[in-house]
Amino acid sequence: MDEGGTPLLPDSLIYQIFLSLGPADVLAAGLVCRRWQAVSRDEFLWREQFYRYYQVARDVPRHPAATSWYEEFRRLYDTVPCVEVQTLKEHTDQVLHLSFSHSGYQFASCSKDCTVKIWSNDLTISLLHSADMRPYNWSYTQFSQFNQDDSLLLASGVFLGPHNSSSDNFALLSRVRNKPYDVFGCWLTETSLISGNLHRIGDITSCSVLWLNNAFQVRARVPPAAAPSLAWCPPAVSHPQDVESENVNVVKRLFKIQNLNASTIRTVMVADCSRFDSPDLLLDASGPPGRVFDLGSDSEDEAAGLGPGPAPARTKEGLRRFLDGLLDGRAQSQLSEHALETRVAELLAQGRTKPPEHSMADARKLLIFTTGCLTYSPHQIGIKQILPHQMTTAGPVLGEGRGSDAFFDALDHVIDVHGHIIGMGLSPDNRYLYVNSRAWPSGSVVADPMQPPPIAEEIDLLVFDLKTMREVKRALRAHRAYTPNDECFFIFLDVSRDFVASGAEDRHGYIWDRHYNICLAKLRHQDVVNSVVFSPQEQELLLTASDDATIKAWRSPRTVRIHQAPRPRPHPFLSWFASQRR
Repeated sequence: MDEGGTPLLPDSLIYQIFLSLGPADVLAAGLVCRRWQAVSRDEFLWREQFYRYYQVARDVPRHPAATSWYEEFRRLYDTVPCVEVQTLKEHTDQVLHLSFSHSGYQFASCSKDCTVKIWSNDLTISLLHSADMRPYNWSYTQFSQFNQDDSLLLASGVFLGPHNSSSDNFALLSRVRNKPYDVFGCWLTETSLISGNLHRIGDITSCSVLWLNNAFQVRARVPPAAAPSLAWCPPAVSHPQDVESENVNVVKRLFKIQNLNASTIRTVMVADCSRFDSPDLLLDASGPPGRVFDLGSDSEDEAAGLGPGPAPARTKEGLRRFLDGLLDGRAQSQLSEHALETRVAELLAQGRTKPPEHSMADARKLLIFTTGCLTYSPHQIGIKQILPHQMTTAGPVLGEGRGSDAFFDALDHVIDVHGHIIGMGLSPDNRYLYVNSRAWPSGSVVADPMQPPPIAEEIDLLVFDLKTMREVKRALRAHRAYTPNDECFFIFLDVSRDFVASGAEDRHGYIWDRHYNICLAKLRHQDVVNSVVFSPQEQELLLTASDDATIKAWRSPRTVRIHQAPRPRPHPFLSWFASQRR
């Protein structure tokens, strides 16, 4: 009984009652009195509320950086950027890609309207600069990326033919050939960028050459139908160049990689291995490795039907027997023309492939790209180490110093996702690779490289640890896509310290928590969401780009309250004192 004779409920009974309430009701009940408030902050109570409200599996532990279950509940409820605060409508066609500067002060957007726009990121976002690429005979812009110190911007697009130069407030520094156009290109160092070129060898066999380009020199002779990348320089940084003097060719061949079954290298990106030992968030990667394997095992030789002996000798002997039998009519090939070409290309590559130079422990950076070996649709992720001596345009170029037995470069690792890859993104610490994939049916077999299996409408978001080369068993699924294999397009995703976001064809962007593996928010547009990006300095700000020709800015409920909170009015005496000083 209290002092007034009113019976008091024991805390254990209050706790049981609060367990049957929702989070908002628990907080409201905690305002009644001090005893109820103390029970409403109970750790066990909020642990139950957390698992029940967010539907998290009970075996998932609390976030390692969390101080309490109550604070963790509030973090997921209050700091997810899900409140629309601004819609940008300066683009006149589909917006395809967004990229932030590393400082977070600016971001760039690319669009089907053939412009690259640069925006100032303040409380109210404003347009700083717009570069129209139509004078360069571009069809549209598709990708951009700031270099590490934000002094240069790489822009990639689809190129139609010879161009006429034009002047802009942002100086154009270089033009680089990039084929196919969905290689995109990326920065390797602050002043050098990676591009690609495709060379046909047969009907469905080709090789991709990856080049290291100096951003301050102009790439020579961009042919029609190639997709160029351009390096832009802000007005504050002066690097004068003559755009028309396209006769200086400062490039170095990084790698030459064989493509089979009409596949090509696409979506090139670079991961910095030096950041792996200080992860922002350590995900659980226990259990056997999945979907990751090393190339160069004996299984390749066994599959080729070759006997013991040195690999080049076995390859040449096997190829000689195989082809001589066909040419002399002693053997009847049961293979189709495409399958026969693939067979010959595989045998040739086994004797003309340069093995990796060093172990992965020596690499400071990893080159990551999509590829395939069974069909033209990208179903594998290739990983190739980039050693320090390869990160400069100085030294041998154009394959100088390579013998005839080192015609192709071998990959260090390959990840096969058994589906069509439609997006990739690195965590801020570069340790985890997040992959958007539309799976093939279970047990499907690719009989014709030009007819890949049908792909699922559901998009799986897979996670791979680049330090251990193992799959983290945390597939996320909430978003959807509907286009078939031959119309499938790239959906750019992004990863912050705690969240991962992606667009989808169902007119929404999605946000998940990286630790708990749960979907936290759906962000609505009027058409397909092509790209999402977190501010690198403030994960409570997210931008989304859509086919509806808009860019939307989303902030967390917490930051919206802070920005909308009325400023305290100055005291009358202080106002009078300030007026007397003027």
